[in-house]
Amino acid sequence: MLTVTLICIGKLKEKYLRDACAEYQKRLGGFCKLNIVELGEYKLSDNPSESEIKRCIEKEGASILAKLPKDSFVVPLCIEGKQYSSPAFAREMEKISLSGQSGITFVIGGSYGLSDEVKTIGKIKLSMSEMTFPHQLARVMLLEQVYRCFQINSNGKYHK
Repeated sequence: MLTVTLICIGKLKEKYLRDACAEYQKRLGGFCKLNIVELGEYKLSDNPSESEIKRCIEKEGASILAKLPKDSFVVPLCIEGKQYSSPAFAREMEKISLSGQSGITFVIGGSYGLSDEVKTIGKIKLSMSEMTFPHQLARVMLLEQVYRCFQINSNGKYHK
């Protein structure tokens, strides 16, 4: 069974987001082993300077790199990433799972994004949309799309 890991900066604060993630975690249990790793957000001043923001991105990047599972296909979520339709994303996930990788790791950074080092490790980069979403909502959206991929690839009825 494929292992899907989601590494995210920050904890889900809103109950409705936690509930949505829990629902998709439950649904994904039949398709994969899911690990969600929440890492602490780097604290910034109310009006951070560019150097503070850069330091934040680097610190969060170092904590992400320390938690990456070995031999996992890394997919950072970032603005520069490719946007996929759900069927195309399902085909990409299937290709990855058949390539001999032990797992897929998705990375959601903090509100200022991901370090270049984390992005460079990614074999593909994923963008959910040209729109901007809170990274906490991005987690729910990603879990839903991963579930949808498994449904598409198993000819389930979820995707219409």
